Amino acid sequence: MQVDLVATGLLRFTDGTPVRAASAIAPYADGWLVCQDDATHACWWHDDVGTPVRVLPAVEGHEVFSEVAGTKDLKPDLEAAVAVDSGVLLLGSGSTPARMRAVWLAPGSGPDVGDLGAVYARVAELLAVPPDALNLEGACIVGDRLRWFQRGLPAAGVPTASVDVGLRSLLDAVRGTGGGTSVEVADVRRYVIEGPDGLPLATTDAVALPDGRILASAAAEDSPTTYDDGPVLGSALVLLDSDQVVATAGLPEPGGRVAKVEGLALVAWGDGGGRLLATVDADDPDVPSSVLTLDVRL
Repeated sequence: MQVDLVATGLLRFTDGTPVRAASAIAPYADGWLVCQDDATHACWWHDDVGTPVRVLPAVEGHEVFSEVAGTKDLKPDLEAAVAVDSGVLLLGSGSTPARMRAVWLAPGSGPDVGDLGAVYARVAELLAVPPDALNLEGACIVGDRLRWFQRGLPAAGVPTASVDVGLRSLLDAVRGTGGGTSVEVADVRRYVIEGPDGLPLATTDAVALPDGRILASAAAEDSPTTYDDGPVLGSALVLLDSDQVVATAGLPEPGGRVAKVEGLALVAWGDGGGRLLATVDADDPDVPSSVLTLDVRL
């Protein structure tokens, strides 16, 4: 597999403020919805212009969150986004009650917000991790299910894993239209991923390809826990077939720095390859996140 960097750009809102911590990206209206994991607003990115879109109400009066401000435990940490039903489903990473919520947002309507504590508890049970160790950072749609990826901590012997969640029942739970129907969670998969340099990697996002395989971004982050951030030591794109890693390619390093890719979206795909958008978290609220255009050949 080969990955080529076609273009790179900075994500800013119309008033010039940076798009912070771009953690996920999905098609939205005639552009893209870029999620900020440390804020209550997302960015609608259209024709290189960023417009703020509210996805959650303020949390205890806060619209943005940070460790420095002492509000990290309040942040919604929306880390995954998938396009469904003419809108976008955004999913929190777990580990705290504030992060066990999901949002469904469609153009022209306010967001629906669902508390999914019971679903996260079931995911944690199947993955055999305590709920405060959840770090669900990526998702994609495979048939009628959402494949939801737990980042894990490979350096500590905890590999990436995934579960499959009933997509329709999950949407109903978020939108309040399910009448109490339970959300199915099943099919644990575990993945042993190494970068081209041998570093153990963990997935940060994923997109499903037309043939049923999955392209995932993965990174090696020097962090003692799934909750804390740390420097990124390496990153790659990996091709998954069920729970098997069938190809790996290092991601480009714009400006000579390892790119912490946290969001992936499929632009176009054909025989043997296609184009992706990838969002990169700068890990600095004063520095705009970037968006990379990548060409991939399998």
